[in-house]
Amino acid sequence: MHPKPGETFIDKIEETIIAFLLGAMTLITFANVIARYGFNKNILWALESTVFMFGWLVLLGTSYAVKKGAHLGVDAIINIVSPPVQRLLGMVAISVCIIFSFLLLKGAWDYWANFANLPATTGRWFPTGFEEMRPTSYRGWYEVTDIPHPGILGWMEGVFNEGESYNKMPRLIPYLVLPLSMALLLFRFIQAGWALVTGKIDRIVASHEVEDEIEEARERAGGNS
Repeated sequence: MHPKPGETFIDKIEETIIAFLLGAMTLITFANVIARYGFNKNILWALESTVFMFGWLVLLGTSYAVKKGAHLGVDAIINIVSPPVQRLLGMVAISVCIIFSFLLLKGAWDYWANFANLPATTGRWFPTGFEEMRPTSYRGWYEVTDIPHPGILGWMEGVFNEGESYNKMPRLIPYLVLPLSMALLLFRFIQAGWALVTGKIDRIVASHEVEDEIEEARERAGGNS
């Protein structure tokens, strides 16, 4: 898929990762089926890896849906008010979404930081700083159940596991999707908020987008007949 003119990697980051994950899940599942039914073997790490990748798909899909305006929405009130009121209601909605996604990002970081030997934030709702790290706070040695640790990532043993070898992949790698996806979600909501401010859109989602596309397709089909 070639990027549209003016479209950068930042604009396509979810699509790029999602496409890779879908391809990897398909290949791993296919390989495991061949190994099981063709050679009576089993790829032990196949199931766990596809479960993690599916989780990545779901979490990254939230920000991708915001980017595409594909989240479910109800526009019964929006459609009966004037454009200035539509814009005001949109700004209220996007402000709530930005605050909510920011809180999600804080919680995601605080959870993931334990596995990456990084300090969690202080403050109950909004971060007021970073906690002081203690030796008992380090969780970089936590591993997944089945996925082997790739040799190319051997440098992580010295950084996160005091030089000791990992038998399996450290959990900080699959759990990285938590702060990553929430940061992307916050970023996409800020983008949507800017689009509202500049007048490019008048609502966050278009609940009748599918119906509109079907109607356009019918009109094009009628014009070609």
